[in-house]
Amino acid sequence: MAKQYSKHQQKIIKGYYDNREAVSLQRLSELVTELYLAEGKGREKQWKYIIGALEKLGLKQDRIDYLRQQDDPAMLAKLVEELLAKS
Repeated sequence: MAKQYSKHQQKIIKGYYDNREAVSLQRLSELVTELYLAEGKGREKQWKYIIGALEKLGLKQDRIDYLRQQDDPAMLAKLVEELLAKS
């Protein structure tokens, strides 16, 4: 049995999918800020979230691995700027 959505619900769902990339970029920029401040286990946890966000944005795995290996928030911030300029 298929669920029927009202027109209002359909607009909300459509808006979510239309803006998904912008929301992901915003979240990634927030994670970069958190990475600057994190140390130790907290830093590892932030990288886990960052990798997930980068995968959702469709970044190639070799580039994600390189960024993780460098562990440089400045490089990640530059990537966010590039992605924002493209969108």
